[in-house]
Amino acid sequence: MRDDRIKEEGITGSIKLLAPGTPLREGLENILRAKTGGLIVIGDNDEVMSLVDGGFYINIDFSTAYIYELAKMDGAIILSADAKRILYANTQLIPDPSIPSSETGIRHRTAERVARQTGQMVISISQRRNIITIYKGYSKYILQDTNKVLTKANQAIQTLEKYKKVLDQAMTNLSALEFEDLVTIYDVATVLQRTEMVMRIVTEIDKYIAELGNEGRLVSMQLEELLANVKEDGKYVIEDYRIQEDGIDYNTTTRQIRNLSSEELLDLTHIGKILGYSGGLNALLDTPVSPRGYRMLSKIPRLPMSVIQNVVIHFNDFQKILKASIEELDDVEGIGEIRARTIKEGLRRVQEQVLMDRHLR
Repeated sequence: MRDDRIKEEGITGSIKLLAPGTPLREGLENILRAKTGGLIVIGDNDEVMSLVDGGFYINIDFSTAYIYELAKMDGAIILSADAKRILYANTQLIPDPSIPSSETGIRHRTAERVARQTGQMVISISQRRNIITIYKGYSKYILQDTNKVLTKANQAIQTLEKYKKVLDQAMTNLSALEFEDLVTIYDVATVLQRTEMVMRIVTEIDKYIAELGNEGRLVSMQLEELLANVKEDGKYVIEDYRIQEDGIDYNTTTRQIRNLSSEELLDLTHIGKILGYSGGLNALLDTPVSPRGYRMLSKIPRLPMSVIQNVVIHFNDFQKILKASIEELDDVEGIGEIRARTIKEGLRRVQEQVLMDRHLR
């Protein structure tokens, strides 16, 4: 799963270079319409150049007209890493033939092997199938028509809205249980499971946005609105409940959840164990737990994180924070009487809002 995520991130960055409206995308589409085919490598490091045989060095600024004309020749084109200069044309690429390839055509097989051998982005434009294929390392992606990508992006946004609604319900339920001191590992794991499901859809939408370029602005705005506080709340839930161990921090915990397969993610015990808890299926999920208080304190307006950390370190239990008097809060470093009253009043308002949200849902 981790390798798949790395591949996705790598190909998404490559796709941005080819977004609609960019000179490179325009040049590729000109070649596609002319049905001449083409093979283009973006990157000129030593490893790439060791595979180049023949051709000629031109080193000129990139232009759609130049790349269109140069693609009429049979050889490959080498661009600079930022795709702003055309360095070589009509070259032959000779990758290691022992590198496995799933492609059948000579051009696509060469592109795949070069990408795998060098880690650079290689673009193959099919003369027969009329498609543009991107290879980056061991990743492969076929560029699609902008309208089709936009349709898929909108469908993914609709799916995200449904998942976000389910996440909001789970988060509201967790909040209510925290005030009632009735939280179990099941409730925490459910929230983190649904947070991860949301973030996996976001990864897919990010890929669409990268491919859409300027055409993806509306989708990007919708995504930003739907994602409000999702990452922050997920982070605070982990910090509230993970068992603190040396060498196991928030980033490590998040990475372990992200690396779960789709099947493993459905089993909440995996998340419970990642948080540091042990036991069998029912015993683990039924384990009562109490948050430290990061997430609830973060909902109080204008309360600095430094103050939140001092409060959490001082009490180390949300119920103790909730029951603390003004004087007890005032004893915490960095908190005076005014801020202590702000915390008490803030938590009361948060609780009222949580109960209202729970009733409405």
